[in-house]
Amino acid sequence: MRYLLDTTVLVDHANGRPSAVGLVRELFSEPNDLLVCDVVVAEALSGGDDDRAAAVAVLIGALEYVATTPEAARWAGGSRRRLRQGSPRRLGDALIAGVAWSIGATVVTRNPRDFEVQGVPVLGYA
Repeated sequence: MRYLLDTTVLVDHANGRPSAVGLVRELFSEPNDLLVCDVVVAEALSGGDDDRAAAVAVLIGALEYVATTPEAARWAGGSRRRLRQGSPRRLGDALIAGVAWSIGATVVTRNPRDFEVQGVPVLGYA
């Protein structure tokens, strides 16, 4: 399976949230492609203190990095327009969904509704 980890997973894992730690451990124990994209990296490293940023960076280093392609960006713009989502937070979600759509990945997130509404596969956790 191809999984694109959302910002929530990286931050929750860095903060020691048991559900995120267990899920990341489970995903790494199976033959999955575990991915992170530019939007998630920027979001995850933009908050918290230096210790959290260091913990996030360790997880990022263990994932395969994929960049937002022009096709993914166009898809994200179309998704925002279709759903009438104008807030800056929704822009990040739309771009993450666009990357997942473009590479055939499932988004792993604590906020599944943010991505389900855009029609991409989601693996949620609490």
